[in-house]
Amino acid sequence: MSGVVVWLTGLPSSGKSTLARAAAERLRGVGSSVAVLDGDEVRAVLRPVPGYDDTARADFYASLAGLAALLAQQGLVVLVPATANRASFRAHARELAPRFLEVYVATPIEVCVRRDDKGLYARSAAGAIGAMPGVGASYEPPTHPDLVVDGSEADLARLVEACRAAG
Repeated sequence: MSGVVVWLTGLPSSGKSTLARAAAERLRGVGSSVAVLDGDEVRAVLRPVPGYDDTARADFYASLAGLAALLAQQGLVVLVPATANRASFRAHARELAPRFLEVYVATPIEVCVRRDDKGLYARSAAGAIGAMPGVGASYEPPTHPDLVVDGSEADLARLVEACRAAG
């Protein structure tokens, strides 16, 4: 299998990370070499820690796209659960990757707010943290994603099959 970047985009708490981890487990089960570059986890290890203003987001997503492409060029299936709220961030990732799939995790904001175990939506609405996609910052959903999923078991199977076919 050759390398591919599979970018899972959607609002915060849409299920991107959960879906990516489940897909990674299944792909490893059939012998694929997989890396998961979770946006929150990557942010936590970078120094200096990236901010959330427009410039910092652009820089962070450019770095994440470059790292994902580097790993894909080494033959890995790279699952990237990261909001990347601007279409231009995801377009840049597509340009860098040897192969690229854009997966839209289409979860309504009401569901995202209910699932938000970090309390980000409430804190953003209260002004305790800066604007975030869905609350104060825009989110540009993909206009032509390679796959639209909602996190169901059937969609997980479709995602795994798309990853295998792309690689």
